[in-house]
Amino acid sequence: MIVGMIEVTGLTKWYGPVCAVDGLSFTAAPGRITGFLGANGSGKTTTLRMLLGLATPTAGSALIDRHPYARLSDPLRLVGAVLEQGVSHPGQRGRAHLRTQAIFAGADHARVEELLDLVGLRNAAGRRTGGYSLGMRQRLAVATALLGSPTVLVLDEPANGLDPEGIAWLRRLLRDRADDGCTVLLSSHLLAELAQFVDDVVVIADGRLVRQAPLVSLIAEGPPHIRVRGNDPARLWQALAVTGVQVSREGEYLDVVGLTAEQIGEAAFEAQVVIYECTPVRIELEQAFLQMVGQS
Repeated sequence: MIVGMIEVTGLTKWYGPVCAVDGLSFTAAPGRITGFLGANGSGKTTTLRMLLGLATPTAGSALIDRHPYARLSDPLRLVGAVLEQGVSHPGQRGRAHLRTQAIFAGADHARVEELLDLVGLRNAAGRRTGGYSLGMRQRLAVATALLGSPTVLVLDEPANGLDPEGIAWLRRLLRDRADDGCTVLLSSHLLAELAQFVDDVVVIADGRLVRQAPLVSLIAEGPPHIRVRGNDPARLWQALAVTGVQVSREGEYLDVVGLTAEQIGEAAFEAQVVIYECTPVRIELEQAFLQMVGQS
């Protein structure tokens, strides 16, 4: 068994007559960043709460390093989590908050100072956290999660409130942690941003697994999608709009789904249309996600 592995098996959670999570199974591996995707109400946060021992499963299991969170011998050393931004009392100063939490994580004051630098809160450490911006509170939450130098990170919407510089900082931090062998599981609705650094994707809808796959294979599975420009868009449209092919037009450009560049070139030649541009378009994570959850 790989150290730090997250294993969710048949996980189910009922709240009265409502099934929030329904037989969900997936894994998140050390050394990789796993993006946990789903629309609002799909069961993401409920799943993470069960993984962290904050909610009891109706059925199934959510294990970290082969154990439920409640049975981990030193949980703050193994797992760091961010589930909400209000991790500190608004009257407490940033440094004081981290020093208090460090007691539970077995960390010393030197670790606190190291993390204040890492998350960029050194200059704000003496301020009361009630005056922090949303992004600053999020950075403090990340610092709190890292106090015990955990090998597993579980983050629910960690980029909330961060500006572009903050998002880039978070991306680098999580990439570094994964490269050091940590398991990183995070949910996010910022799909374009997520696509820049995750390794694997877990997609759920209505509490059920839709797909788990490496990101590179997921976005490569769609049919060929090609952007075409020629000297006669109308004639080119007629030449390409055959059975099983989707052609849409935006000005002088055609977007073609279902033909290769070679097939488009041959059809244009037969129609005596001069092609000026024929560019394959890489399917984006957002497009793949919408297709999988039936919102395309």
